[in-house]
Amino acid sequence: MARQIEEPPLPGIVLDSGLWAEVRPDRWNDGAYELVVDGTPQSHVHLEQPEELFFEYVRRMGHVIDQLPAGPLTAVHLGAGALTLPRYVAATRPGSRQQVLELERPLIDLVRRELPLPKDAAIRVRYGDARATLAKLPPALNGTVDLLVVDVFGGSRIPAHVTSAEFYGECAALLAPGGVLLANIADGAGLAFARGQAATLASVFADVAALADTQMLKGRRFGNVVLAASPSEIPLEWLPRLLAGGPHPAKVVHGRELKDWIAGAAVVSDATAIPSPPPARSIFEVK
Repeated sequence: MARQIEEPPLPGIVLDSGLWAEVRPDRWNDGAYELVVDGTPQSHVHLEQPEELFFEYVRRMGHVIDQLPAGPLTAVHLGAGALTLPRYVAATRPGSRQQVLELERPLIDLVRRELPLPKDAAIRVRYGDARATLAKLPPALNGTVDLLVVDVFGGSRIPAHVTSAEFYGECAALLAPGGVLLANIADGAGLAFARGQAATLASVFADVAALADTQMLKGRRFGNVVLAASPSEIPLEWLPRLLAGGPHPAKVVHGRELKDWIAGAAVVSDATAIPSPPPARSIFEVK
C-alpha cells in the first residue's frame, strides 16, 4: 500500500484572543502570502513587490495615499494585519516614519517570522488596544500625521469603541492640516453601519468621501467601504479615473452625493456604538 504523504503544517499561532492565525501561500501568485485569522483572510503581502496591493479595499486606500503630496509620510496605522500598508508606504515613500498599533503581540511575532519586513523600513510597532494606545502616543505627533489608517478588527468585526465620534476626535488631533484618515468599514445589505460611520466622520472632519465597488455602495452585498476624512479638502481629482480602472468598477461618493448616501444616519457616540455586523462565514472563509 502506498504511504500517504502528509503536507507540512501551515505556520500559525494561537492569538491572545484564542483565535487561530496562520500564514498561507497564495496559490495563484508566486511570492505572495495571506494572513488568515479565524478562517477569514485578513491581509495579503507580496514580499518581493510590496507596492502590489491585492485586496480591493486596500488598493483603494493605496489610491488615496498616492494622491498625498510627494515625499516621505508620517503615518500611524491602527491594526497591523500582515503590515501590508506600512510595507506599501515604505516602498513608495522612502524615508517615511510609521507607527503601528496592535493588540496582539503573537500576531506580530508570526508576521515578522514568516513575512519579514524590509530592513530599511522605519516601522515601529506599539502593543495594546488601538484606542488606549492612541492616547499614549508622543504628544509631539499631534498635528503632524499625514496618514492615519484605521483598520481594527476583532476576528471579522470592528469593535464598537473604535467607531464613535469621541474616538474619531482623538484621531483628528493627530492629523496634520492636510492629513488624511482612512477607515476600512465592513458592512452588509443596506449599509446602515457604513452610513453611520460616514455620518460620524462628517461630524468631526471638514471633508469626507466614500470609496467602494458600485454594487457595494448600493447596499446589495457584504463587503468593504473605505471612508476617507480630512481637516481640509481631500485630494480626489484623479481618483474617479483611477477607481474606474480597477480592481472592479468603483466610485467615489463625495459632497452632496455623500450627504444623500448617508440619508440621515445618526452620528455614533460612545454611548450608542455597536460592533460592525458579522459576515456570513461563507463570504470570506478560506476553503
